[in-house]
Amino acid sequence: MSILKFIVVLFFFVSIFESSNAQLSATFYASTCPNVTEIVRGVMEQTQRNDVRAGAKIIRLHFHDCFVNGCDGSVLLDNAAGIESEKDAPANVGIGGTDIVDDIKTALENVCPGVVSCADILALASEIGVALVGGPSWQVLLGRRDSLNANRSGVTPDIPSPFESLDVMIPQFTRKGMDLTDLVVLSGAHTFGRARCGTFEQRLFNFSNTGSPDPTINSTFLPTLQATCPQGGNNGNTFENLDKTTPNNFDNAYYINLQNQEGLLQTDQELFSTSGSDTIAIVNRYASSQSQFFDDFASSMIKLGNIGVLTGTNGQIRTDCKRVN
Repeated sequence: MSILKFIVVLFFFVSIFESSNAQLSATFYASTCPNVTEIVRGVMEQTQRNDVRAGAKIIRLHFHDCFVNGCDGSVLLDNAAGIESEKDAPANVGIGGTDIVDDIKTALENVCPGVVSCADILALASEIGVALVGGPSWQVLLGRRDSLNANRSGVTPDIPSPFESLDVMIPQFTRKGMDLTDLVVLSGAHTFGRARCGTFEQRLFNFSNTGSPDPTINSTFLPTLQATCPQGGNNGNTFENLDKTTPNNFDNAYYINLQNQEGLLQTDQELFSTSGSDTIAIVNRYASSQSQFFDDFASSMIKLGNIGVLTGTNGQIRTDCKRVN
């Protein structure tokens, strides 16, 4: 074998090894922390009993993490020397669930110190949080590592604000390798959880400086929202359910709400009320079939969890999710 051919063959096998080494796996912790899922589930079950929003908080953290620099736990970092926390970006102000992650991390460090990444905690806890309130289960792939930095400036362009149109949201998803189905199905995570008045009150009285409410809000739903978030009121800590029908369950009622013009956020209702959009047919499909919604949601969550992951020797395994080791 010539030297050149040998180098080519060697490069091929090295590439194969590096590629396989970088792949996530459902059994990644089988020998190093075999009870990882049970430990995470135990904390989530305990937390869920005291906070019905626990699952919604965690899945929001996971989404906001993955859409900025990939699924690397960067959203969890506090301000520190050389680190500007993503939690201080406008789209993340008031983001909850970090205390739940800290509790899970403490439980895991007691059993498997320095083994399970914060990024993997977000992925695992998201699946468990959805399943605990009636949603689908899926096989969570593991092996992510944690970032050494954060990217506060990347939050605003990458995370859809609640005031966006579809024209803005679609590129935010396609830049991450996600398609229109992913956009609609992952928005379905708004079938549980709550939102502050500040995320939707611009629709209630003077939408787009028209002097009138958003015309895509059902006229019988509007007075309820206006009473919850009165114009000129001190509404900073007032919340409304994202799903008016079954706010604490994971089901397909979110899409039926959109058909009835009862989506809470502008970004929600845009999926059904944007004339001529291909998203309308997807909303209708999920409104008529919860099983289809569940199947597609599970697939999109796996896809989400693969965005920009750190593996191998990249990054680190943080012992405290709020700070770099």
